[in-house]
Amino acid sequence: MSIYDQIGGHAAVKAAVEVFYQRVTADPLLKPWFADVDLQRLKGHQRAFLAAALGGPEMFAGRDMGAAHASLEITGPAFDAVSEHLAITLRDLGVDAAAIEQVTARIAPYKHQIVQTEPVE
Repeated sequence: MSIYDQIGGHAAVKAAVEVFYQRVTADPLLKPWFADVDLQRLKGHQRAFLAAALGGPEMFAGRDMGAAHASLEITGPAFDAVSEHLAITLRDLGVDAAAIEQVTARIAPYKHQIVQTEPVE
């Protein structure tokens, strides 16, 4: 059984994306990246991406991660915060720890494509 099916399929992914974006858009670190974004469109892309990453039937037809995030100057800490928000969202929706670990493991390899810059210290 896929992680997608284990967590409840389409309805669970849809709920997770809604809660996830409530969390990331309220996070002071992440808020600037979402200020002028069409969240409804972004949520649609995120649902498709997450469903595909979890082994669901939806096909992700968006741009590759590097191209989609190229102009956003996303930092490593911002990527890590987004990943943490996703894990917390899934936990709060009742997804078991093993499935959450599998989800974060599937998303981690995208970090090198998404992160464009590191903060200056």
